[in-house]
Amino acid sequence: MSTFGIAGVQMNVSAFVPNLERMGNWMRHIRHRFPWVRMVLFSELAAHGPRQTPEPLPGPTEDAMCKLAAETGLWMIPGSLFEEVKRPDGSRVTYNTTSVINPKGEVIRRFRKMFPFRPYEHHVDAGNEFCVFDVPDVGRFGVSICYDMWFPETTRTLVAMGAEVILHPTMTDTIDRDVELSIARASAVTNQVYFFDINGTGDAGTGRSIIVDPSGYVLHEAGAGAEVMPIEVDIAKVRRERERGLRSNLGQPLKSFRDRSVDFSVYQRGSGVDAYLNSLGALTKPVD
Repeated sequence: MSTFGIAGVQMNVSAFVPNLERMGNWMRHIRHRFPWVRMVLFSELAAHGPRQTPEPLPGPTEDAMCKLAAETGLWMIPGSLFEEVKRPDGSRVTYNTTSVINPKGEVIRRFRKMFPFRPYEHHVDAGNEFCVFDVPDVGRFGVSICYDMWFPETTRTLVAMGAEVILHPTMTDTIDRDVELSIARASAVTNQVYFFDINGTGDAGTGRSIIVDPSGYVLHEAGAGAEVMPIEVDIAKVRRERERGLRSNLGQPLKSFRDRSVDFSVYQRGSGVDAYLNSLGALTKPVD
């Protein structure tokens, strides 16, 4: 199978009441309205909004999501939850975590956001494991969350691990959404990958979700309101352009990166090349 239907859901998210019922209604609507769609992607923290209480995984919210996936027979990437983890010493940490749920209602992967939006997301710990998964007979998918995409190494690594589609839930409620549209497009074309950057609305985002193809073409940019965005990705297109070049045999950035003649010492801790960064001060909120 070369093509695969994915629906991004730009949903109105409340910070004060649960949104699970609304998510279920969207899943059922998509199953009925767009029967060719096989996967649904929600925005970051969609289930409970940004004021939610952390819970262990597996837990009641994830269990409810699994039931939705099984009921509709759809792959579900439900945005994310604040995950509570108890350490052996009794202390507790919080991660911003998304689950990958298959059509049988099984959690096959979990991904913890690598770059919390610090200094504002100061209560969230950073994950350190990349997440890719295979949809049988289709292709390989990668997952990142919100601020992760500001660090190109995250998308680069997912693609180096074979990802052909990046699923990227976000919760951008700030005035820099226009910048993120550029980052999403650049991430797609420099890595020759489909990039789904799905934002929320209401209490959890300003909308303007964007879906970009491996040549950097914008397949859809949403407005500010609630919206479902069904898109059919073509995995054969990804593979052909990676082999021959984007936009009909032009640049081949993945192979050029593979065949590079330079090693980037900035990534070697202690190399000294990044000394300037240490002059920038602590990562804290600005104050008057």
